[in-house]
Formats: sequence, structure tokens, C-alpha cells
Amino acid sequence: MNQAVELLSQPTWRIIDQTSLGPAFDARQSFAMDDMLCTVVGSFSSPPTMRSWVHHQTIVLGIQDTRLPYLKDGLSYLHDQGFKAIVRNSGGLAVVLDEEVLNISLLFPEAKIDIDRGYDAMWELIKYIFKDYNVEIEAKEIVGSYCPGSYDLSINGKKFAGISQRRIRKGIAVQIYLCVDRSGSERAKLIQQFYERALKKEETKFTYPTIKPETMASLTELLGEKMTVNDVMYKVLSTLKSLGSKLTTRELSEEEQSLFQQNLQRIYDRNEKAFR
Repeated sequence: MNQAVELLSQPTWRIIDQTSLGPAFDARQSFAMDDMLCTVVGSFSSPPTMRSWVHHQTIVLGIQDTRLPYLKDGLSYLHDQGFKAIVRNSGGLAVVLDEEVLNISLLFPEAKIDIDRGYDAMWELIKYIFKDYNVEIEAKEIVGSYCPGSYDLSINGKKFAGISQRRIRKGIAVQIYLCVDRSGSERAKLIQQFYERALKKEETKFTYPTIKPETMASLTELLGEKMTVNDVMYKVLSTLKSLGSKLTTRELSEEEQSLFQQNLQRIYDRNEKAFR
């Protein structure tokens, strides 16, 4: 068993499934939740945790996106398309979330887990859950996609997922968004148009991606089979069980609720400052 798979074979996984909370579930709550879980997992007051989440019609911006010269024009366009925008508390650039995009966070204590091993654990999980399909899932940067990075996941050169990582308070959150269904290129067009309006070809110190919509697709498109968020969730839970882990759920403790509220207030403050 390689080191990445070993990370997935925890004695116990705490499962927090927030995929069906609906449109009122705000993405800022998700990032506050992962920061809280980093704290409690990092201090060993919670076992390693798998949190799954879905947000409706939301564009998650990175810090660099808030420095676009014509940001307000870009935001107006997104609003006209029925999307709201929030700023995450970690790196990366703009991504699209909707009800057919599944997000998964794997949270570990930081001890002796290097950055690549964290990324590889998520990559291994995704390869494992789609092992019955005759496809190769690669991890490499897909130039032309939105939020490009070295752990873009792709099939036949088309990106369907991106992995990020956040390390705070002795905990690690490895996060992935999976475009499960609908058109990947339509999502990419949305971000392409956002950047066109927010940049207006002005030169900037930071190089924003040139989006090529044809570089992105959903799992339904790539596997030739209708996929739903529930389908993928079932595969994730089955995989963790098959690796010998016990799956458990429990309500947030009072301490966890308090930490969550503190983190949420910080994220609200950061968003308010970013959009002034």
C-alpha cells in the first residue's frame, strides 16, 4: 500500500455530509467549517474527517481575483447570470460551484504529512472510485482551464476537478471540486467572460489565466454515463469502507460550534473588505 492510500485507510473517518443543505447554504460557511475542522482534527479532538458539500450558483474567487482592475464589472456580469461571488480564505483563482459540482474535503492532523502526500491522497481516492471505468485520471496542470494548478485532474486532457490544500493550526484540509454533471465548457465560459470584463485587456502584475472552455468537461461527459452527486458520494463512502475504515457521524460539539462562528465572522469580515 503506497503512502497516499495509507492516508485514506484511517481507523475511523468522521463523515460530515452537507451536500443536501440547499441554496441557503453559503460557501463562506464551508470555508469556516474546514478551518474549524482543521483545528479540532489537528488537536486530535476529532478523528480525521471527510466533509462533502454542494453550493448553488456561486463563484468562489481567490485573493488575486479581488485585485482585478475592473472587478465590479466582472461581478455585475456574474450577478446577471444568476451567480453570487465570495472570496475564499486560501489561494487559487475563480471556480464555479453549482448543484452538480461536488466538493470534498479530507482533513488530517498535520504530523509528518508533506504537501504532495496530501494531494496524492485525494488523487488516489478519485482514481479508486472510478477504477471500474476504462479511463486514466491524470494529475497535471491543464492550461486554459480555470484555476489551473499542478493537481488538476483530467481524462483525455480535459479537466473535471481541481485540488487545493490549506494548512492551519496543525491540521490539513485537502479540498477538491468535482464537476459531476452538466457542461464543463459552459462553466468555463462563465469564468472566461468574468475575466474579460474584469480585466478589459489591461496589463497587470499578476498573470490571470486565459480560459479555453474546450479544456474542461464534466464526469458525465467524460465517462459517457449520467453521473449525479449522490452517485459519486456513494462511491466515496464505499471506497473509504473498503479500505478498512470505520465511518462515523456526530453532531458538532459546543466547542466546535463556537470555533465555527469565530471563523465565519473572520471570513465575513474578509469578504466585506474585499468587495468594498
